[in-house]
Amino acid sequence: MADWPDSEEVKQVLDVTSDDWDPTLERVRLAAIDKVKRDVGKWDELTDEPDDMLAQAALRMAELIAERPTGIPSGQIAWAGLSKDPTYATLLSGHRRSFGIG
Repeated sequence: MADWPDSEEVKQVLDVTSDDWDPTLERVRLAAIDKVKRDVGKWDELTDEPDDMLAQAALRMAELIAERPTGIPSGQIAWAGLSKDPTYATLLSGHRRSFGIG
């Protein structure tokens, strides 16, 4: 099993060198991990652990969140647009336990 990405890994992917952004990047990191868990569905904090693909999916989601993607129509939930990223979707492939309706 792998570990979720840490703050330093997120900083490296985003090419952030200043410590001034640490609180913001920590929020981004935690939001990305939460997003992956929600997209997998039925995540059990006591027994589930990320594998390499889920850890990388969290890192990719952190990157997407931090980059503030455009192209999400007004009125739509931003998460839905982020989930359609092909790299993120590939990393989650085979991990989903529940699927949204609609």
